[in-house]
Amino acid sequence: MTDSRVFDFKAGSLPLLVSIPHLGSIIPDDLLDGCTDAARTVADTDWHLDQLYDFAAQAGASVLSARVSRYVIDLNRPPSGESLYPGQTTTGLCPCETFRGEPIYADGKVPSSEEIAARLQAFHAPYHAKLRETLRELRAEHGQVLLWEAHSIASVLPRLFDGKLPDLNLGTNSGKSCAPQVLDAVTATLSRQPFSWVANGRFKGGYITREYGRPEEGIHAIQLEMCQSSYMNEDAPFDYRPDIAASIKPVVEQMMSAALEAMRRLS
Repeated sequence: MTDSRVFDFKAGSLPLLVSIPHLGSIIPDDLLDGCTDAARTVADTDWHLDQLYDFAAQAGASVLSARVSRYVIDLNRPPSGESLYPGQTTTGLCPCETFRGEPIYADGKVPSSEEIAARLQAFHAPYHAKLRETLRELRAEHGQVLLWEAHSIASVLPRLFDGKLPDLNLGTNSGKSCAPQVLDAVTATLSRQPFSWVANGRFKGGYITREYGRPEEGIHAIQLEMCQSSYMNEDAPFDYRPDIAASIKPVVEQMMSAALEAMRRLS
């Protein structure tokens, strides 16, 4: 696969990169034959986040979004495959089960170590190369850059967490991936809106947030994991709901704007 099949990229003028590593829903044809019916629904996609975040691109953000499904390879996992949440149920680099515990592969079709290595080279490496390149360029131009990791998830998944998630789940690797002033500015906006939220709760930030968030070097990374119930139907066919998205979209925009302004004040 060429890089253009692995991800979409739009360059912008702001010191802001929005990364959407789980937007992709493509399972290449040569892999699809070994997948179960449950896998073919790609239910664990971060659906419609390009639409929800269209305000960012319009304002001048750079946007990097995956085209390949996380069932092929998870771009937000370390290439080593180590768990980011030791002791908790989670999904791996090349997951074999959906979030609901359904098998992704038919019997005998689970990827070998050689196949995983091939997927790392074909899909994981190009996305991260573009991510590093864009951050380097934005930092050289602006001095400081905000990396906003955009994610969403079904609001109730008993296999992964108890009860219903808060609507907005911010992660900064327990405060290590961005300056505290930046996160404080984001959370300050949340007292004036109706959605539930938590910072560094169940989701503290995935591999991208942890690997690239280096505030001491001018790169401030924040992950936002949103409940899909706040903007779409969580059941197939996973329709976008502009009527309910209209309530949360300006909240996300205010959060991002506050983070950018706080980062500028650091300069």
